[in-house]
Amino acid sequence: MPTKSKDKAPLTYRDAGVDIDAGNALVKAIGPLAAKTARAGLLGGIGGFGGLFDLKSCGFKDPLLVAATDGVGTKLKLAIETGAHDGIGIDLVAMNVNDLVVQGAEPLFFLDYFATGKLDVSVAERVIAGIAEGCREAGCALIGGETAEMPGLYAEGDYDLAGFAVGGVERAELLPRTDLQAGDAILALPSSGVHSNGFSLVRRVVERSGLGWNDPAPFAPGKTLGETLITPTRIYVRPLLKAMRKTKAIKALAHITGGGLTENIPRVLPASLAAEINLRSFDLLPVFRWLQAEAALDDAEMLRTFNCGVGMVIVVARTKADAVEACLREAGGRPWHLGRLDLRQDQHGVRFIGSLTR
Repeated sequence: MPTKSKDKAPLTYRDAGVDIDAGNALVKAIGPLAAKTARAGLLGGIGGFGGLFDLKSCGFKDPLLVAATDGVGTKLKLAIETGAHDGIGIDLVAMNVNDLVVQGAEPLFFLDYFATGKLDVSVAERVIAGIAEGCREAGCALIGGETAEMPGLYAEGDYDLAGFAVGGVERAELLPRTDLQAGDAILALPSSGVHSNGFSLVRRVVERSGLGWNDPAPFAPGKTLGETLITPTRIYVRPLLKAMRKTKAIKALAHITGGGLTENIPRVLPASLAAEINLRSFDLLPVFRWLQAEAALDDAEMLRTFNCGVGMVIVVARTKADAVEACLREAGGRPWHLGRLDLRQDQHGVRFIGSLTR
């Protein structure tokens, strides 16, 4: 059995690069942030080996659980390189809870995973404060998470994020519904910008342009390129839940993430139907006009890479479209008529009318 050498100095976990005290300090800082996200169903607080949630106390009668997990992709590099860590946690929550609500689910609770080589408590606290803000906006509880300090695995200053969300929906209200049909109207809610998809291409475009993150944005007077591109992903939960519950008319929803309009809309349609999207119904946001010009992308590539200004697609019966639109406006949304469903004529689930460039 090995014996301790008198010539060897003690080697602690801190010497190996893991600071338990820093981790404890972060947990202490997170407590008040998580407490502000409390909602019906939450049992206890953070700090245990697992989070507890009482589904019955939320009032569900015949519930299904819906789970989602996601990250924010290489948008993280922008946050790290600019030092703008405050909103990236909102992105993390948005990418998960927007995926829950498209199935009709109310987000109930959220867990996060923050991993880094050496824990900087001030940075981590800013990131998690953003997560708590996103949870408050979505109406879900920040119930727990994991902070992993792994020296040697990440470059200095780098960190990674992942999120996990669970929602509940009554079995009879699960989306998409089975009564989708040709003639149904398609509404849209606007994105806040690039959201959290396509940033590997965005970063290449910025590199090609010769601009830096602190340079003025060519498409946004008075703002830097970095602060414009890092605008957090919009969270659509509250207006959509209100419209679903008040009108009972929403048949399907599609969160426009990676794959853009081209790939995401067919995910919620039966094989017999296609979406006819009127590109003349909205103006391409300035950030997308700039990206398209700098990258020399045609419309087809833009529409399958970026959201192009459409963050959420909503399918409703044609006769109920105005009522749903009014309800969304009451809840603070800015919907517009994007198109309609039609019988599918070929293998494509989306047909585009008009062009992005005009």
